[in-house]
Amino acid sequence: MRTLQVEQIRIGLDNFSYVVYCPATKNATIVDPGFTIDPALNSISSKKLLLQYVIVTHYHDDHAFALSQVKKMPSLKTVASKLDSKLLNTLIDLCVDDGDELRLGKGTVRFILTPGHTPGGLCILVDNWALLTGDTLFIGDCGRTDLPGGNTNAMFTSLQEKLMPLPDRLVVYPGHDYGDTPYDTLGNQKKTNKALLAKSVEALQQIP
Repeated sequence: MRTLQVEQIRIGLDNFSYVVYCPATKNATIVDPGFTIDPALNSISSKKLLLQYVIVTHYHDDHAFALSQVKKMPSLKTVASKLDSKLLNTLIDLCVDDGDELRLGKGTVRFILTPGHTPGGLCILVDNWALLTGDTLFIGDCGRTDLPGGNTNAMFTSLQEKLMPLPDRLVVYPGHDYGDTPYDTLGNQKKTNKALLAKSVEALQQIP
Protein backbone atom coordinates (compact mmCIF):
# COMPACT_ATOMS: atom_id res chain seq x y z
CA MET A 1 0.00 0.00 0.00
CA ARG A 2 1.23 3.49 -0.84
CA THR A 3 2.17 5.55 2.21
CA LEU A 4 0.75 8.74 0.69
CA GLN A 5 -2.33 9.09 -1.48
CA VAL A 6 -3.07 11.73 -4.14
CA GLU A 7 -6.52 13.07 -4.96
CA GLN A 8 -6.87 15.05 -8.18
CA ILE A 9 -9.52 17.80 -8.05
CA ARG A 10 -10.69 19.75 -11.07
CA ILE A 11 -10.94 23.50 -10.47
CA GLY A 12 -12.71 25.77 -12.94
CA LEU A 13 -12.35 24.98 -16.64
CA ASP A 14 -9.16 22.96 -16.68
CA ASN A 15 -7.03 23.54 -13.57
CA PHE A 16 -6.11 20.71 -11.25
CA SER A 17 -5.73 21.07 -7.50
CA TYR A 18 -4.45 18.20 -5.37
CA VAL A 19 -4.89 16.80 -1.90
CA VAL A 20 -1.93 14.69 -0.81
CA TYR A 21 -2.45 12.80 2.43
CA CYS A 22 -1.28 9.99 4.68
CA PRO A 23 -4.15 7.59 5.43
CA ALA A 24 -2.36 6.26 8.51
CA THR A 25 -1.94 9.60 10.31
CA LYS A 26 -4.50 11.77 8.44
CA ASN A 27 -1.88 14.47 7.77
CA ALA A 28 -2.52 16.30 4.50
CA THR A 29 -1.36 19.05 2.18
CA ILE A 30 -3.11 20.92 -0.60
CA VAL A 31 -1.12 21.57 -3.77
CA ASP A 32 -2.14 24.48 -6.04
CA PRO A 33 -5.42 25.69 -4.51
CA GLY A 34 -6.08 27.83 -7.60
CA PHE A 35 -8.73 30.51 -7.49
CA THR A 36 -10.77 28.68 -4.84
CA ILE A 37 -9.58 26.30 -2.16
CA ASP A 38 -13.09 25.20 -1.18
CA PRO A 39 -13.21 21.92 -3.17
CA ALA A 40 -9.94 20.78 -1.61
CA LEU A 41 -11.09 21.83 1.87
CA ASN A 42 -14.33 19.92 1.35
CA SER A 43 -12.35 16.81 0.50
CA ILE A 44 -10.17 17.22 3.57
CA SER A 45 -13.24 17.67 5.75
CA SER A 46 -15.00 14.61 4.32
CA LYS A 47 -11.93 12.44 4.95
CA LYS A 48 -11.36 14.00 8.40
CA LEU A 49 -7.80 14.94 7.46
CA LEU A 50 -5.41 17.26 9.30
CA LEU A 51 -4.25 20.01 6.95
CA GLN A 52 -0.59 20.95 7.54
CA TYR A 53 0.59 22.69 4.38
CA VAL A 54 -0.63 24.47 1.28
CA ILE A 55 1.97 24.26 -1.49
CA VAL A 56 2.05 26.15 -4.79
CA THR A 57 4.06 24.87 -7.74
CA HIS A 58 4.47 28.41 -9.11
CA TYR A 59 3.25 31.94 -8.58
CA HIS A 60 0.56 32.34 -11.27
CA ASP A 61 -2.89 33.25 -9.94
CA ASP A 62 -4.66 30.25 -11.45
CA HIS A 63 -2.57 28.11 -9.10
CA ALA A 64 -1.90 30.39 -6.14
CA PHE A 65 -4.67 33.01 -5.82
CA ALA A 66 -6.39 31.28 -2.86
CA LEU A 67 -3.23 31.46 -0.74
CA SER A 68 -4.54 34.70 0.78
CA GLN A 69 -7.55 32.75 2.00
CA VAL A 70 -5.54 30.00 3.70
CA LYS A 71 -3.28 32.46 5.50
CA LYS A 72 -6.19 33.05 7.86
CA MET A 73 -6.05 29.44 9.07
CA PRO A 74 -4.04 28.93 12.28
CA SER A 75 -1.06 26.52 12.40
CA LEU A 76 -1.08 26.11 8.62
CA LYS A 77 2.13 26.72 6.65
CA THR A 78 2.25 27.97 3.07
CA VAL A 79 5.05 26.63 0.86
CA ALA A 80 6.61 27.86 -2.40
CA SER A 81 10.03 27.97 -4.04
CA LYS A 82 12.47 30.64 -2.91
CA LEU A 83 12.38 32.27 -6.34
CA ASP A 84 8.64 32.28 -6.94
CA SER A 85 7.81 33.25 -3.36
CA LYS A 86 9.18 36.71 -4.17
CA LEU A 87 6.54 37.06 -6.90
CA LEU A 88 3.55 36.09 -4.77
CA ASN A 89 1.29 38.64 -3.12
CA THR A 90 1.11 36.47 0.00
CA LEU A 91 3.91 36.04 2.54
CA ILE A 92 5.19 32.45 2.35
CA ASP A 93 5.98 30.58 5.57
CA LEU A 94 8.36 28.01 4.10
CA CYS A 95 10.53 28.69 1.05
CA VAL A 96 11.99 25.55 -0.51
CA ASP A 97 14.72 24.79 -3.00
CA ASP A 98 15.77 21.90 -5.21
CA GLY A 99 15.98 18.65 -3.25
CA ASP A 100 14.26 19.92 -0.11
CA GLU A 101 11.81 17.54 1.56
CA LEU A 102 8.75 17.76 3.77
CA ARG A 103 7.57 15.00 6.05
CA LEU A 104 3.85 14.29 5.70
CA GLY A 105 2.67 11.72 8.20
CA LYS A 106 4.62 8.54 7.42
CA GLY A 107 5.58 9.71 3.95
CA THR A 108 7.73 12.34 2.28
CA VAL A 109 7.32 14.89 -0.50
CA ARG A 110 10.44 16.11 -2.28
CA PHE A 111 10.73 19.30 -4.31
CA ILE A 112 12.38 19.43 -7.72
CA LEU A 113 13.16 22.92 -9.02
CA THR A 114 12.10 23.05 -12.68
CA PRO A 115 12.38 26.60 -14.05
CA GLY A 116 11.06 27.36 -17.51
CA HIS A 117 7.41 28.29 -17.15
CA THR A 118 8.38 30.51 -14.21
CA PRO A 119 11.82 31.11 -12.63
CA GLY A 120 10.99 29.03 -9.55
CA GLY A 121 8.58 26.43 -10.84
CA LEU A 122 8.40 23.24 -8.78
CA CYS A 123 7.60 19.62 -9.43
CA ILE A 124 6.74 17.54 -6.36
CA LEU A 125 7.77 13.92 -5.94
CA VAL A 126 5.26 12.19 -3.68
CA ASP A 127 6.72 9.21 -1.86
CA ASN A 128 8.51 7.97 -4.99
CA TRP A 129 5.35 7.00 -6.85
CA ALA A 130 3.65 10.23 -8.00
CA LEU A 131 4.99 13.38 -9.64
CA LEU A 132 2.95 16.59 -9.44
CA THR A 133 4.29 18.69 -12.31
CA GLY A 134 2.37 21.97 -12.10
CA ASP A 135 2.83 23.85 -15.37
CA THR A 136 6.23 22.32 -16.14
CA LEU A 137 4.90 19.15 -17.75
CA PHE A 138 1.42 18.45 -19.10
CA ILE A 139 0.15 15.23 -20.60
CA GLY A 140 1.52 15.47 -24.13
CA ASP A 141 3.23 18.87 -23.83
CA CYS A 142 5.02 21.30 -21.50
CA GLY A 143 4.17 24.68 -20.04
CA ARG A 144 4.41 27.94 -21.95
CA THR A 145 7.66 29.88 -21.89
CA ASP A 146 6.43 33.07 -23.58
CA LEU A 147 4.93 34.61 -20.44
CA PRO A 148 6.88 36.98 -18.13
CA GLY A 149 9.59 34.96 -16.39
CA GLY A 150 9.40 32.13 -18.89
CA ASN A 151 12.57 30.75 -20.48
CA THR A 152 12.73 28.08 -23.19
CA ASN A 153 16.37 27.21 -22.47
CA ALA A 154 15.55 26.67 -18.80
CA MET A 155 12.48 24.60 -19.72
CA PHE A 156 14.54 22.34 -21.98
CA THR A 157 17.07 21.79 -19.21
CA SER A 158 14.33 21.07 -16.67
CA LEU A 159 12.67 18.52 -18.95
CA GLN A 160 15.84 16.75 -20.04
CA GLU A 161 17.96 16.92 -16.90
CA LYS A 162 15.40 16.94 -14.11
CA LEU A 163 12.41 14.92 -15.37
CA MET A 164 13.72 12.51 -18.01
CA PRO A 165 16.07 10.72 -15.57
CA LEU A 166 13.22 9.99 -13.13
CA PRO A 167 11.75 6.46 -12.97
CA ASP A 168 9.24 5.44 -15.64
CA ARG A 169 6.86 4.10 -12.99
CA LEU A 170 6.04 7.57 -11.63
CA VAL A 171 2.49 8.77 -12.23
CA VAL A 172 2.44 12.29 -13.69
CA TYR A 173 -0.26 14.58 -12.30
CA PRO A 174 -0.20 17.90 -14.22
CA GLY A 175 -1.47 21.35 -13.32
CA HIS A 176 -4.00 21.46 -16.17
CA ASP A 177 -6.28 19.04 -17.97
CA TYR A 178 -4.80 19.66 -21.41
CA GLY A 179 -4.09 16.10 -22.51
CA ASP A 180 -5.95 13.01 -23.66
CA THR A 181 -6.04 11.74 -20.08
CA PRO A 182 -5.88 13.57 -16.71
CA TYR A 183 -2.73 11.67 -15.67
CA ASP A 184 -0.26 9.16 -17.09
CA THR A 185 2.94 7.31 -16.29
CA LEU A 186 6.17 9.18 -16.87
CA GLY A 187 7.39 6.20 -18.89
CA ASN A 188 4.58 6.62 -21.38
CA GLN A 189 5.13 10.36 -21.53
CA LYS A 190 8.79 9.80 -22.35
CA LYS A 191 7.62 7.88 -25.43
CA THR A 192 4.76 10.16 -26.50
CA ASN A 193 5.15 13.68 -25.09
CA LYS A 194 6.34 16.02 -27.85
CA ALA A 195 8.15 18.27 -25.38
CA LEU A 196 10.09 15.40 -23.82
CA LEU A 197 10.91 14.04 -27.29
CA ALA A 198 12.43 17.36 -28.39
CA LYS A 199 16.20 16.83 -28.58
CA SER A 200 17.22 20.49 -28.68
CA VAL A 201 16.06 23.90 -27.53
CA GLU A 202 15.34 24.74 -31.17
CA ALA A 203 13.11 21.66 -31.53
CA LEU A 204 11.27 22.61 -28.34
CA GLN A 205 10.74 26.16 -29.65
CA GLN A 206 9.24 24.84 -32.90
CA ILE A 207 6.51 22.81 -31.19
CA PRO A 208 3.15 24.45 -32.09
